Amino acid sequence: MLTVYGRHNSSNVAKVLWTLDELGLAYELVKRGGNFGGTDDPVYRAMNPHGRVPTLDDDGVVVWESNAVVRYLAAQYGAGLLWPEAPGERAQADRWMDWASMMLAPVLAPLRKQGLTGDDLKAKRDSAFTQFAVLDHALLDRPFIAGEHFSIGDIPLGPIVHRYVLLPGDKPDCANLERYHRQLMQRPAFIRHVADALS
Repeated sequence: MLTVYGRHNSSNVAKVLWTLDELGLAYELVKRGGNFGGTDDPVYRAMNPHGRVPTLDDDGVVVWESNAVVRYLAAQYGAGLLWPEAPGERAQADRWMDWASMMLAPVLAPLRKQGLTGDDLKAKRDSAFTQFAVLDHALLDRPFIAGEHFSIGDIPLGPIVHRYVLLPGDKPDCANLERYHRQLMQRPAFIRHVADALS
């Protein structure tokens, strides 16, 4: 039995739940983190020493860190579907997974918080717009980030792109990014675990 420890309104947990639904896998969600607490519990810390969410337990195989969980699920249950079998194709998806977490999420996070004003706000917005322009350009000639097919590369991007689209205020024109977001909104699992849970 697949068990996920986390909460619906965490973007990192959303990635895992979205992946599970895309693969048609049944799972149990045990609420942890945020208002649910439980991440400092010794039993939980034995599974995940960092005390963060999500954590996946697949019949004794324990995986934490959201991108690692997405990769595990795709490799174990979605080869040829979410997990491109050719290493070169998989690398195209893989690189965008890591870029989303290391470059895109950090520049968006400050813009979602209250209290930024003046030059500080402008600097943060300019930094975010630069990174989102990179993504917009990458989507110029492809429907999904790794090419013609939806893959693991799109899952870490999805929650970030959704929150960016909802960001108030003027933003540069990113027609490819907006098209990409509309395509993701056609996926029921994205609506359930990202659009409805994180809006």
